[in-house]
Amino acid sequence: MLRKFSVGAVAGAAAISLMAAPSAAAAPAPATAPRPALATTLYYDATQAGEFKTAVAEGVKVWNTHVKNVQLVEAPQGRRAEIQIVADPGWPRATLGPVRPGGRVTVWFGRQAVTQGYNTTRIASHELGHSLGLPDAKPGPCSSLMSGSTGGVSCANPNPNATEAARVEANYRGVNTPRSPFEGRVLVDAP
Repeated sequence: MLRKFSVGAVAGAAAISLMAAPSAAAAPAPATAPRPALATTLYYDATQAGEFKTAVAEGVKVWNTHVKNVQLVEAPQGRRAEIQIVADPGWPRATLGPVRPGGRVTVWFGRQAVTQGYNTTRIASHELGHSLGLPDAKPGPCSSLMSGSTGGVSCANPNPNATEAARVEANYRGVNTPRSPFEGRVLVDAP
């Protein structure tokens, strides 16, 4: 018995089989790339920084340029800041972090160091470094931001070295970063 097939039915069946069969040349679906972690945003308040507001903004820019896991942003009016910056007559000092969102640390931008000739942008970067969890590295060379006053009055380097930047990145890599036993202490940067 002969059966008649219409050309349309045969073509349709071929199309279905072609669509259902995987192509030998088709590449496997790419694995979804992991999403980069979002940076931790910390707000700072320099409204009480007096004549050092520009130096503070420059210090913030230094850190925002050198690290990606945390970014410092000026707190808009009415928003509580994690980092409070206050100008005062003493030596520069700061609460050792790393401060977390919702936490609170203070940077005292001491005029005594400025009067002695220390660079204001370096002071701001150094003190912000404490807020981000970096202790002093004294004595130390000018190439180490956290050497602070031991870098000398002529030292104007406001930039963290690679080790310092990497440590801050590690401090903000995840929410479960272990706390330092010294966290919360006030570090005074007198020579």
